[in-house]
Amino acid sequence: MWPPISNALHERQKKIADGLDAASRASRDLELAQEKAEATLRDSKEQASQILEQAHKRSSQMIEEAREQARAEGERLVASARAEIEQEINRAKDELRAQVSTLAVTGAERVLEASIDEKAHRKLLDKLAAEL
Repeated sequence: MWPPISNALHERQKKIADGLDAASRASRDLELAQEKAEATLRDSKEQASQILEQAHKRSSQMIEEAREQARAEGERLVASARAEIEQEINRAKDELRAQVSTLAVTGAERVLEASIDEKAHRKLLDKLAAEL
């Protein structure tokens, strides 16, 4: 009678020991999995931090490049406008010179055509001066 009970007890002890070993292994596996998950999480956070830092640096760089391009474009536009203004001034001066020359020639023609009367010359010269 004892051998079957003894065998049953040994089997029961073996099952309990196997169960405890399995529980111990599962506990160790769980700890390892948690450590691995924590390490993965730390690595992910570090990578995310690096990516954000790089993104901030790149955005600052892009902003600075855009500012530099805008400054250069502004300087180019100002230089172009100044050159255009200078050309307009020169054209206006040339036109004014042409008009003054025409008025001087016209005035001289009128003086030569008119009588040599001093009073008439003075009146004509005053009129010519007013036209200038």
